[in-house]
Amino acid sequence: MIQFKTIDGLLLRDMVMAGTAILEKNREAVDALNVFPVPDGDTGTNMSLTMQSATRELNSREFLRADEAASALAKGALKGARGNSGVITSQLLRGFAKALNGVEKITPVQFAEALMKGSEMAYKAVMKPKEGTILTVARVVAEDAMKQAQKAPDDYDQLISVILKSGEAILKKTPDMLPALKQAGVVDSGGRGLMLIYQGYAAVLRGEDISAADDVMQDDVQTVSDDCHDLTKDLTFTYCVSFTLTSFREDCDEHDLDSFRRRLNRIGDAVSVTGDLNRAEVHVHTDNPGFALDYGVELAEITDIKIDNLAAMKRALETAEDEKSASGSETAAPQEPEKKYGFVAVSLGNGFSQFFHDLNVDQIVEGGQTMNPSVDDLMNAISQVNAECVFVLPNNGNVIFAANQAAELSSKDVRVIPTKNVAMGIAAAIAFQNDIGPDENMEKMNEAAQHVKTAMVTYAIRDSEYNGIEIKQGDIIGLHNGQIEFSGSSIHDVVLEMMKQIITDEDELITVYYGADVSEEDAKQIAGEIESQYGDCDVEYHNGGQPLYYYLISVE
Repeated sequence: MIQFKTIDGLLLRDMVMAGTAILEKNREAVDALNVFPVPDGDTGTNMSLTMQSATRELNSREFLRADEAASALAKGALKGARGNSGVITSQLLRGFAKALNGVEKITPVQFAEALMKGSEMAYKAVMKPKEGTILTVARVVAEDAMKQAQKAPDDYDQLISVILKSGEAILKKTPDMLPALKQAGVVDSGGRGLMLIYQGYAAVLRGEDISAADDVMQDDVQTVSDDCHDLTKDLTFTYCVSFTLTSFREDCDEHDLDSFRRRLNRIGDAVSVTGDLNRAEVHVHTDNPGFALDYGVELAEITDIKIDNLAAMKRALETAEDEKSASGSETAAPQEPEKKYGFVAVSLGNGFSQFFHDLNVDQIVEGGQTMNPSVDDLMNAISQVNAECVFVLPNNGNVIFAANQAAELSSKDVRVIPTKNVAMGIAAAIAFQNDIGPDENMEKMNEAAQHVKTAMVTYAIRDSEYNGIEIKQGDIIGLHNGQIEFSGSSIHDVVLEMMKQIITDEDELITVYYGADVSEEDAKQIAGEIESQYGDCDVEYHNGGQPLYYYLISVE
């Protein structure tokens, strides 16, 4: 039974932290709801990272007023928004905060009104809203919440019950609204993520035990706070150590993770162990990096090791400050004059990143297929480009929304070319001309990008059916312009079968980009076979270095 009559800033913070923690714990399960059975489904990850950014802003100081807490929540979510699901989540929170302007403590009616405002803002942010998605879940929940709040204006207990019941009911109906969900046999992943957040809200208001979830969030907040590395203060420890634990011993349990966390606290500070027994992210400041790694090896395999020498970083900073002071403003090096055009491109894979460097792209933002960059990541890259007009190449359909948000927030003239993969991005960059205007360049780059036909080859992570194609876990699947159209047991056979359907007499150039899991020898062989079958086309092969996708093939 919920006893609260109003929600202040501190209670709202606890609700959001609980929702974020529950979402993070179920992140992989939400990822697995992706309609495509591909290995880089990331709705849960994007929503979780967006909410973690929101909680960090909420924890930047103690917000007593509800409107101030909601404003911080919205600000943090927008900065950290990743992917379509993350950006929509940030818009839900932005509208929620806008409705609470001037509200010190939230009544049930005001809470329902804020949910409604959030839904309205999220719908407006999407150019072509689709029903059967997170938008639908948010809208129906808000509508039912409004009806309940009007019936019982002072009753949070009934309001929260209606929110959870309504959300679960509409979530179950999403497969009937979107055929792709029905074919895949899943509910909407974004809608499920939103309901996990609401479950966290309910748990706090009902006084349910979420101590484990609280631990996760406290660790995360501490990690980000300390990872900022405030080198202007005295250092307690010399090294910043971070790594990932995977493939845990079979006999490991949560108690072992707790013990591991305590051992790290004995050798340092800024300790964070977030995740679960499938994958855990570790962070600590210590004078003994070897001890931290040894403790980790006792539990699991270690990857992604990163060790920063904070003392050396502090000395470098102090030296730079001294040199700056000594040189004075009059002798400072003049800033490069602002150029007319600049570029930001999202890329994942050393080969692709090198292509964009060779095409004079100013800033490369790492991400795309397996990790969508946040709005803040993109804004930071845009701000570092010293140009009047900055073109952004998202190179992933799930990054375009975030790129558009970054463009709106930037004070520069930012033009987003809606490239859905790196092949389209490369074509757009090649089409750029320095001696014409930004509008004409946008038109030329868009046209070049849309002219590219793409084939992508990866593997299925679960059994599924899509567009009448029966897919089994582990099958090799081929996507033509982003849609699954081919499935088989052999990478080689799927590639050649796709080429039969994609290549026409008008095509002139076929470029084969091979991924991190493909050898150059195999790529050379398959490029040779394509060339022998399509003699009128020029065929090239290059190392893209992309993860998870064996091949990305562009046809022009």
